[in-house]
Amino acid sequence: MIADARWTHEQQFEATSESGHTWTFDVAKQAGPTPMEAVLMALCGCTAIDVLSILNKKREGHTGLHVHATAEKAPDSPSVFTHIRLVYRVTGKVNPKSVEDAVHLSKTKYCSVSAMLEKTAKIDFVIEYDEATPEREHGA
Repeated sequence: MIADARWTHEQQFEATSESGHTWTFDVAKQAGPTPMEAVLMALCGCTAIDVLSILNKKREGHTGLHVHATAEKAPDSPSVFTHIRLVYRVTGKVNPKSVEDAVHLSKTKYCSVSAMLEKTAKIDFVIEYDEATPEREHGA
C-alpha cells in the first residue's frame, strides 16, 4: 500500500492513496478533517463495511446502517486515542444475534483499523435497533 501527502498551503495537505483518491487534511478543520479525525472516520468505515458484508451474507433484512464514533485522546503528545465508543444504528428487520455476531467479528477478526487502534485505545460499542428492538451495550 502506498500513500503520500503534499503541503498545499498554511496547514493543509493533499493526500493521495495508491488507488488515486485524494483527501485534503487541514489542521484548522476548514478544508478537510485532521489526520486524527480521518483515522476515526476510517474506523467507522472499516467496521461498517464488515458488518454490512456479514449481514448481507446472512441475508438479514437491514434497511440502514450508521456507525458513529466518539473518542478520547491522551493529554500529552503523541495524543493517541485512549478510548473509543462506537454506536451502531441498524434499521430494518434484523435478528439482533446476527447483528451482534457481525459486530463482534468485525471487532475481533476483520477490521484492520480496529486492530491497530486497540493497541492504544479501549474500544467499546453499543448497538441500537429501530424502536422494536432494545439496544444492547458491550465492552471491549
